[in-house]
Amino acid sequence: MNILFVIDRIELKYFEFNDLVTNFWLIKEFLERGNSVFITTIDKLSLKSGIAFAAGFDSFVKNGNIFFDKEKEYRRRIEDFQLVMFRPDPPVDLDYINATYIFDFVDRNKTVILNDTKAIRDFNEKLHAVLFNDLMPENIVTSSKNDIIEFLKENNEIILKPLNKCFGSGVMYLKDGDKNTSVIINSVTNNGSNAVMVQKYLPSAVYGDKRVLIIGSEVYDYCVRKLPSNNDFKFNEHKDECIKKDILTSDEKEKFSALARELNNRGIYMAGLDVVDGKILEVNVTSPCYFIREINNAFNINFEKQIVDDIFKIVNTLQNEKYSLAV
Repeated sequence: MNILFVIDRIELKYFEFNDLVTNFWLIKEFLERGNSVFITTIDKLSLKSGIAFAAGFDSFVKNGNIFFDKEKEYRRRIEDFQLVMFRPDPPVDLDYINATYIFDFVDRNKTVILNDTKAIRDFNEKLHAVLFNDLMPENIVTSSKNDIIEFLKENNEIILKPLNKCFGSGVMYLKDGDKNTSVIINSVTNNGSNAVMVQKYLPSAVYGDKRVLIIGSEVYDYCVRKLPSNNDFKFNEHKDECIKKDILTSDEKEKFSALARELNNRGIYMAGLDVVDGKILEVNVTSPCYFIREINNAFNINFEKQIVDDIFKIVNTLQNEKYSLAV
C-alpha cells in the first residue's frame, strides 16, 4: 500500500522521529510490513487544475530508525495513495484549515483519509466534546465575563480553556474569591471577545488524567495516566516521570465504545480522550498521541502492531462500503 503521512512542520524540520513520537512508531511499522510511506507537511500541499498534490520525501527504515533524504524532495498526486494519515499538530489555524481544503479535491473512493479532513475541520476538540455532555464535567462555552463568574460561584473551582490553543496553552485554573478573577477571565477571553470552554474543576485531577485511546470502534484497555508537572495543575511535559501505567474500567469501556461509534459516524477514527473520574475533559482528534513507547514498556506489548492492524481494518471496511455503494 502507498501511504502518505502529513506530519507537523517542526517535526520535519528537526526530523524528531524518535520513540516519543506516535508517527515514528506508525511509520516504522508500516514500512516494516512492506508498505511505502511518503512524508509531507501542510505547507507542501498544492492544487494544479483541481488536482491535489503533495511534495515530500520517501522514507525508509535503517537500523531501527526512520530516514529520508532531504535533498530528494519530489511531488506526487495525492489520489495515488491508498491511505493518507493526516496528523499535523494543532493549533487548527488558518494554514491548517487551508490544508484541509486541499483534501476536498481528493476522491474518497480512491483514497482513505484518517482522520477525514472534513471531519477534523468540523470538530473543535474542546467545544465538540459537548456532543457527549453526559460524560463531561459541568461546563459552559461562552465569552461572557458575567456568565463565567456566575459559573464560578456555582462550582467554586473551574478550568478555563481557549478553544483555539493546544498542549495546555492558555488553560487556567480559577477558584472563587481569587483576587485575580477579572484579570484571568479577561485574559483568557481576550476581554470578552473570544468564547472559551469553562469546566467544573475535578479535584481528582491532582492525580492526573487518563488518556483513553480509540482506533475505529476499538477502545483499548491499555491506558496511561498523565501527571501534572512543573508544579502545575495539568500535564505539560512529556517525560517518563509524568506518565504512568493505567487501565480502562469496564464502565469506561462501555461508555466510550458508544462515543467511538459516534465519532466514526462523523469520519473520525483516531481519537484520544482525556479523562478524570470517568469524565471526559477533551476529545483529541487532530494528531492524538498514543504514548506507544510508554504502553509497550508498561504492558510488555508491541502496541504499534495492534494499532496498524486496526487501521488496516478501517481502510478495508471503508473501501468495501464504497465498493458496495458503487455496485
